[in-house]
Amino acid sequence: MRHRSGRQGAPRIGRPEGGPVAVIEEGDRRRPDRFPVTDIARRVLAEYVGAEGRATAAAVQPASGRHLRVSGRPGEAAVLVVGGSGAFGSRLVAGIVATTTLSVVIAGRDLGRAEATARVHPAGRVRAVRLDAAAVTSDDLIALGLRLVVDAAGPFQGTEPCMARAAIAAGLPYLDLADARDFVAGFATLLDADARTAGIVALTGASSTPALSNAVLDAITDGWRRVEAVSVAIVPGNRAPRGLSVMRAILSYVGRPMRLFRDGAWEMRPGWGSLTRVGVPGLGRRWASLCETPDLDIMPARLPQVRSVVFRAGLELPFLHLGLWLASWPVRLQLLPSLVPFAKPFLMVAGWLDRFGSDRGGMIVEALGRDGENRPTRALWSLVAEAGDGPYVPTLPALAMIRRLTDPSAEPVAPGARPCVGMLPLASIASEMARLRITTRIERSHPQPLFARALGAGFDAVPAPIRDLHGATGGLTYSGAAEVERGPGFAVAFVAALFRLPRPMAAGPVRVAIRPEGGTERWTRGFADTRFSSVMGLAPGGEGRGLLRERFGPFAMDLAVTAHAEGLDMTVTGWRLGPLPLPRSLRPTTQASERLDAQGRFRFDVALFLPRVGLLVRYKGWLVPEPVENRR
Repeated sequence: MRHRSGRQGAPRIGRPEGGPVAVIEEGDRRRPDRFPVTDIARRVLAEYVGAEGRATAAAVQPASGRHLRVSGRPGEAAVLVVGGSGAFGSRLVAGIVATTTLSVVIAGRDLGRAEATARVHPAGRVRAVRLDAAAVTSDDLIALGLRLVVDAAGPFQGTEPCMARAAIAAGLPYLDLADARDFVAGFATLLDADARTAGIVALTGASSTPALSNAVLDAITDGWRRVEAVSVAIVPGNRAPRGLSVMRAILSYVGRPMRLFRDGAWEMRPGWGSLTRVGVPGLGRRWASLCETPDLDIMPARLPQVRSVVFRAGLELPFLHLGLWLASWPVRLQLLPSLVPFAKPFLMVAGWLDRFGSDRGGMIVEALGRDGENRPTRALWSLVAEAGDGPYVPTLPALAMIRRLTDPSAEPVAPGARPCVGMLPLASIASEMARLRITTRIERSHPQPLFARALGAGFDAVPAPIRDLHGATGGLTYSGAAEVERGPGFAVAFVAALFRLPRPMAAGPVRVAIRPEGGTERWTRGFADTRFSSVMGLAPGGEGRGLLRERFGPFAMDLAVTAHAEGLDMTVTGWRLGPLPLPRSLRPTTQASERLDAQGRFRFDVALFLPRVGLLVRYKGWLVPEPVENRR
């Protein structure tokens, strides 16, 4: 959630004061492609995240003789906040003033705007400076008498870390609120050696992502044996402030291919694609789409057994969210390279609709895996920000880190340049929420796999390798070999093409991915170069009775599943188009079984027949679990 301060007084620098945020435990600058997400960057990124825990205007000239425009009287060593008059920077400044005794220097492209922001705060606490962030030098920063540099400007996509480089050269700690995937991935590669040599801490991503999202993940999965799937979503309210930088950042990935770790393998998906509805407790359901953030690299690097990491974002108004999804298609079809040139028109349209919707936003982090007792476990952390306080959320990790870096009694942070991950426990960020109208909650449950719910006690009679395939709550992938046979004739070819059924092959590779989706499972089967998927769930009244419903697009088949000591058998008992039952006389029939072969491997044999036509398709073969580490 790229998302006023009501707390009076300024406590001393140190650990945050005040009670914890409400927690309910239930159940137990622009240069595209400057920083490509390279293998080298990923290796450096993985090293750090593993070790740590599981703005241009009138040019400011160097201090040596050329003019530096500063408003206000210099005081004690201060925190420089670049972009401190922007949507997020101004809120960070407010947080520093409200909760510390630090003085602040606001740097921005517009000195008048920076001065106006400074005047909001008590006299002597905040002053303003105009400088060129893209051409800043270490001398410029030294001349300001600083103790820390924070970059809250944006967008960071496709930009160089000029401010960070100057801060390191000036011997000043640095952090930023970057949520740009390329910027964060390239940060350590470009700056770590210099930062270590200088003995300086330089941190990127001290924002909702990756700092807060990873702190949440660490907290809700503490003590787990493994994390199998992670899903994060941010859904700000429609009245949340949107500047041109934020709009450009969003449009930079809309419709463009983005790399996603899903079903145990890397794949390409279009930004703002995969439309879905996400539910935030206390907020309701909202549209969300794939969003490109640093977490898509960081979380797979930190979690060696994770099989899926998904990050989504959403706009409160369906008109805006679905409209942006439609606008992504010219980019997806390669008719346009990007929507960034249209940032101003998009911002104008969004401004017209400001009076609609609400100022309530939310965020969720969901994890699936195995807890310390090896039980299937789901943990859901959610946040709801009321009355316009959502835009403070991205600033809170930075505020917590500023507190740590300026507190002599705090545990020191090791020198080096890296993402701000694994260094801030969730409690330290949550305590910064105490002055805001923000609530969080954690829900825990131990969901049973689909087939276990359908079969009840009968599931325990099935051989262990077959139970394992049907038993993962966080998703899994299997691979092996199969042969495929098809019947003859036009009708068979037409139906096979309609459902993207596999082509005939004597022997070839097969891969099956099973991904939980709410109370259902999405099965994606890949035979050589053909892939088709279905969604399987309980049929009405099917729990404990072995009744499932498998959907192929608008069509669905009702299945009766029988469990026994040798394996599973499945037969089709009905079919429908949407909610409408279709005639039994036209119903496909099936012969489907799951057994173990002589080597103890999972063996499948599935045959589908069409009335008055005969064999549609038969595929049979074997599968073994696919080690997720082999797919990275």
